[in-house]
Amino acid sequence: MSIFIATFIIMAIAIIGMAIGVLLGRPAIKGSCGGLNQVGLAGSCAGACSPDEKEICELKKAVLKAKKN
Repeated sequence: MSIFIATFIIMAIAIIGMAIGVLLGRPAIKGSCGGLNQVGLAGSCAGACSPDEKEICELKKAVLKAKKN
């Protein structure tokens, strides 16, 4: 029973931590089309996105750059 309680407490702390991150406006976790490809460190999965997804990613980057300036 003590293992169950310890596991429950650890899981609760993890979930609360993620909830706090969301509430504080932390950016969402990105997938392969928005992860390392966004910072120029594309790995072996660089071709994982379809051409349409790549175009959408490029448009989003352009919009974000325009908003920052």
